[in-house]
Amino acid sequence: MSEQHEDAAVGGIAADRLRSIIERVERLEEERKALTGDIKDIFTEAKSAGFDVKVIRQIIRMRKQEPSEIEEQETLLDIYRRALGM
Repeated sequence: MSEQHEDAAVGGIAADRLRSIIERVERLEEERKALTGDIKDIFTEAKSAGFDVKVIRQIIRMRKQEPSEIEEQETLLDIYRRALGM
């Protein structure tokens, strides 16, 4: 076995492939960190414009749901409110 081949498969592990996977994940984590910062900046902008950030977050969550899911949640919320006399 050549020395170069041994370096590429140390202990049965393809070192180059492993390094590539780790580096790709690290790059994506950096991108996610940058995107998280960008999103935070947008919420800061919204707040300074007078918008309620909690409500905006709730709307974003709702937009990801199916209309039937939203309707079911709103029905349950109404039932629970009435049960509590709200």
